[in-house]
Parts: sequence; structure tokens; C-alpha cells
Amino acid sequence: MKITQIQTFRVPPRWMFLKIDTDEGISGWGEPVIEGRARTVEAAVHELGELLLGRDPARINDLWQAMYRGGFYRGGAVFMSAIAGIDQALWDIKGKAMGVPVYQLLGGLVRDRMKIYSWVGGDRPADIVAGIQTLQALGLNTFKMNGTEELAMLDSARAVDAAVERIAGIRSVFGYEIEFGIDFHGRVAWPMAKPLLRELEPYRPLFVEEPVLAEQAEYYRRLSDMTSIPLAAGERMYSRFEFKRVLEQGGLAILQPDLSHAGGISECLRIAAMAEAYDVTLAPHCPLGPVALAACLQVDFVSYNAVLQEQSMGIHYNQGAELLDYVHNAADFRMDGGYIEPLPLPGLGVEINEERVIEASRAAPDWRNPLWRHADGSVAEW
Repeated sequence: MKITQIQTFRVPPRWMFLKIDTDEGISGWGEPVIEGRARTVEAAVHELGELLLGRDPARINDLWQAMYRGGFYRGGAVFMSAIAGIDQALWDIKGKAMGVPVYQLLGGLVRDRMKIYSWVGGDRPADIVAGIQTLQALGLNTFKMNGTEELAMLDSARAVDAAVERIAGIRSVFGYEIEFGIDFHGRVAWPMAKPLLRELEPYRPLFVEEPVLAEQAEYYRRLSDMTSIPLAAGERMYSRFEFKRVLEQGGLAILQPDLSHAGGISECLRIAAMAEAYDVTLAPHCPLGPVALAACLQVDFVSYNAVLQEQSMGIHYNQGAELLDYVHNAADFRMDGGYIEPLPLPGLGVEINEERVIEASRAAPDWRNPLWRHADGSVAEW
């Protein structure tokens, strides 16, 4: 079997799909994208794709190393996201060629079902409550929400109180009927992370995500030492080499690599194994589309330390399309009691509606995250 063609399709709301064709008629799908920088990753995909044309798609390890080590400059969000989508598609081809789901190629199931959670948008308690209630109707009971709006490096007691009151309001409405994580989203700098974590502790969140930016990862251990809240991070780390340093330093209870950013299934399997060796859990980041989620589930179902899987059904970013709008086998993604079962189809387990993808790609918007500014005019972290 030889690779004959690589195509990319940018589609609403902010996703990009990749299709790899072969001379035996088997095609694989991947989802390489950086939210807000899809065209940049698209260019990288086609540059790296030059290494794949005419090659055997079954040699996933060799092709991965060629893409990663074949260039003098490597790593980072753009290159690793491009590799990630290609890697997903190669595994999809291999599973389809052998007639089994990817998790069977990786040793088989380590669990029967996977716990799912969902983002809830909104910066006001009433919006979050309504969002949670909507998702509860779908059977979900575990959620994640932003912890704060823009926050200065050194901000007021009023700003801390506003963030805490938002979380207190959620807990007062739902009690412990639900679990939720709080995402600091990189908006919180080291001087403010300490007081925020201290004030949030009584509300017993499931975790706090990105308590500080990945660039400030040296603080994870220090923050962990002063709070009982489990700390999570990893969506803006792109290889096992970045995760290696964080694991060595300690402080994180949950790693959150993104299978569309951190080198795909191949690299995230390595990251998961490294985390298990440090007694750290895995909860892959996935606010993206159906191929990304399917790839995450392949890793979840073979990784003992996988505890949670993010997914984007109903997420506030989904303007113009929803998670299952581009798939034929939506029933396979059915959630029951906050869990999802292994996808049964060969490969990644997602049957893409190619006609719908092509049609949607003809007028895909260029999604951009907002640019926030502080009261003094300086750029704020979004």
C-alpha cells in the first residue's frame, strides 16, 4: 500500500480535517489544527506531507520520526499539530486495513467505558447554571468552566472575590450532585494563583487547569505544595520532552495533552506511559471535532491512568456546526450516564460524512480568539 494524496478541509466552527488516500482505496482521517491558526497548520501539513507521498502508511513509527527528526527545527505548536493530524490518519488507515479498531492494535481495552466531561461557557453564574442544566439533560454530570475573566498580574481583592463568588454560586445550586474543574486558562499569573487557589479550596473543585501558563511550569510544584486541589495542565505542551521536565519537577496530578497538538496517538501514548510511571493521571484535552475525540478515545481505552475525557458537544465555541454534524455514525458516540463506550468501527471509529465536509469547507470562517486588554491598555491573556 502507498500513500497517494493528502487533502485538508477547514470547516466551521474552527476545525480542520485531513484525509490521506492510498492506492488500495483505504483512506484515513485526522484532525490537525491550532484554534485560530488553521491556515498556518494547513501549510505545515502539506510541507510535511511531501515526506509521505509514495510511502507505506503502515510504517507509522518511521513516518512519525521522519516528520519530527527530518527537519533541523522541530517541536512547537505548529509542527506538532501538523504531525498529530497526519499520525491520526495513519492509525485510521492501519486499523481499517486490518479490520479492527485502533485500540485493538494497541493491546486491547483496559476499561469498558470512559468518563466524559464537558466545557460550560459563560462568565456569569446564571449562564453557567443554564449550561450545566442543558448538558445534564444529555446525561453529563462532570463539567469544566473558566475560573476568571481577565486578571492582572497583581489584581484586587474584588477580582478574587468575583471569581470565588462565581464558583460558590455553582456549588450552592448543584451541591455535590455534579463535579467540576476550574480552568484558569493561563489568565492567572503566579502572584494571583496563590490567593485564588486558597479561596477556592472550600468548594472542592475536581481540579484546577493551567493554574499558571506552561511557560511558568516551574511553579506547578510550589502551587501544589500549598493546595489540596489537584492541578492539571498540558494542552499547551507539545511533546514528551516538554512533559518530561514537568513530570520530573512534580506538582501536576493530571496531564492534559491534546491529541491534535501533541504529536497524535503515537506521541500521546508515550506521554501517557510516562505519566503512569509518575503516578499521574491522564485527561486528554479535546475541545475540537469528532476525529480528535475519536483519537483521544483510542488512547483512553488502552491507558490505565486515563480518568477523564473532554469533549465539545454543546461547547460555546461551536458556532456553525456541532461535534456530530460531520459524521455518519453519530450513534456510536452516544453517552450514557456520563460515559462513552469504545467506538466499534475499524480504525479511529469515526465515519466521516465527506460530502458534508467538502461543502462546509467552501465557506469556512477564519476563527480567531478575542484580543483582550487590561484597564491600562496592556494585552491580557485570553
